[in-house]
Amino acid sequence: MTELVHRESPSPNWDERKLPVSMVVLHYTGMPDAAGALARLCDAEAKVSAHYLIDEDGTVTRLVPEAKRAWHAGRSYWRGMTDINSASVGIELVNPGHEWGYRPFPEAQMESLIPLLSDIAKRHKIPRANIVGHSDIAPARKDDPGELFEWELLARYRLALPRPDVRIPSPYANDGAFYLALERYGYDIADGIAAVRAFQRRWRPETIDGVIDGECSAILFALLLDRDQGRSR
Repeated sequence: MTELVHRESPSPNWDERKLPVSMVVLHYTGMPDAAGALARLCDAEAKVSAHYLIDEDGTVTRLVPEAKRAWHAGRSYWRGMTDINSASVGIELVNPGHEWGYRPFPEAQMESLIPLLSDIAKRHKIPRANIVGHSDIAPARKDDPGELFEWELLARYRLALPRPDVRIPSPYANDGAFYLALERYGYDIADGIAAVRAFQRRWRPETIDGVIDGECSAILFALLLDRDQGRSR
């Protein structure tokens, strides 16, 4: 163990990677308590796991070695990749989630996440754009880590992209053009409304309605422009 990891609780739910690590996926546990979440992540019959679990008091538990493929992403997609488990490190944050009383992520929890995430990103050379939420890679199925997650705090540490500050009219002629741009950015648009909601949850969390509006369009345009000009590493 290291100063970043406080305890080990090995999960049997892993297999071998088929891809190098190029992503981090952040989740919430979505269960009533931490003990139940840990038990499920270590239950062979559940067939789910993650590499790390961070409790609300900041305790970091390692469940699966990073060299192995944990089972946290499920059916998912990001920027052309479908085997997200092979390409990512999964971090579960203890939080009851939308079903059991969703609440803000405590300071102690975020204070443990930031150095752990920084270490992972540095070792694997992960770009900020590939530090994503579960809802980003599975918009039709997942809402986590949700609209209360402090992405802007991570952005201040250069561990996530900041929200663009934009004041321009919609650059897209119609909804179809927006969807094509959203797909080009990385999202699965098979369920268009779910994809828009996932985008809003990450980039404009104050209003999550699945409606394409000028603000969402301007944010997406700015994100793509930064990426195309090499500013989003």
